[in-house]
Amino acid sequence: MRFPSPLVHARLIRRYKRFLADCRLEDGREVTAHCANPGSMMGLAEPGMKIWLEPNDDPRKKLKWGWRLVDHENGHFTGVDTSVPNRALRAALEAGQVPGLTGYDRVRPEVKYGAASRIDFLLQGDGRADAYVEVKSVTLSRAPGRAEFPDSVTARGTKHLAELSEMAAQGHRAVMLFLVQRTDTACFAPAADIDPTYAAALTRAEAAGVEVMVMGTRITPEAITLGAPVPRCGGDGCICGGGMLG
Repeated sequence: MRFPSPLVHARLIRRYKRFLADCRLEDGREVTAHCANPGSMMGLAEPGMKIWLEPNDDPRKKLKWGWRLVDHENGHFTGVDTSVPNRALRAALEAGQVPGLTGYDRVRPEVKYGAASRIDFLLQGDGRADAYVEVKSVTLSRAPGRAEFPDSVTARGTKHLAELSEMAAQGHRAVMLFLVQRTDTACFAPAADIDPTYAAALTRAEAAGVEVMVMGTRITPEAITLGAPVPRCGGDGCICGGGMLG
């Protein structure tokens, strides 16, 4: 997924009211950007951080800037826009580029299911069980090389896991896909100390037949695209050198 408009350097002044961020452009101007991220953004919203903004001239939008990336200034980036994973993943699903989720003829986003919920993607193919795919954006990293989810308590996320478990019980494929939106991590773990209820629900969901997949991303100021599968922390392929937190 390429950014529609070239991104612009800025420094974060403050993030507030969850969806607003005051920023200073390189020419000294101060602007307010939309922050499309309802999470805590732990470790990603410190004043003075180098960030990348996307300008827009859409007359329907009150704010003319959108916060897209954190630049860690060491060659690595984190994508902070939680709408990006679904857009990047949809393109990859339609192109048959997601390992384990190929061979489906139809990719349907935002399909109603469960208790007044919408699944991120319903994959369908002749002669194949429907695949219900829930996607979560992962941006938290508190230990070198390790990505974690969630970054705050998520009752909604726990509800989604229960609904995926029900789909699995009905004979469908049910997939919880964590998309890691940062380039400086090598493995994934649930943040059990932040939300023990969610971590326990994830364990129950796997036992109930829900497949857990973790995918990385390639991030530059020009585009965010799907990367390679990411191993679970402590499992085969984990190279972070540490055990799970919590």
